[in-house]
Amino acid sequence: MSSSDLNTLSQRVDELIELCAVLSRENKALRVQQRNWSTERAKLIEKNELAKSRVESMITRLKALEQE
Repeated sequence: MSSSDLNTLSQRVDELIELCAVLSRENKALRVQQRNWSTERAKLIEKNELAKSRVESMITRLKALEQE
């Protein structure tokens, strides 16, 4: 291998190392974002269930008032 080939190979290895570092940071950020979205989704599902329960309760009370 010539000196030029070694320099090119060394440069490419350095680029790959930098790319791995960038991808690792991006992966970590995406995992945090996914965790946040999952938490928010769970909260929204809980709020939706509470609203559904309240609406069902109101409907039941309205039906009871109609029958009086």
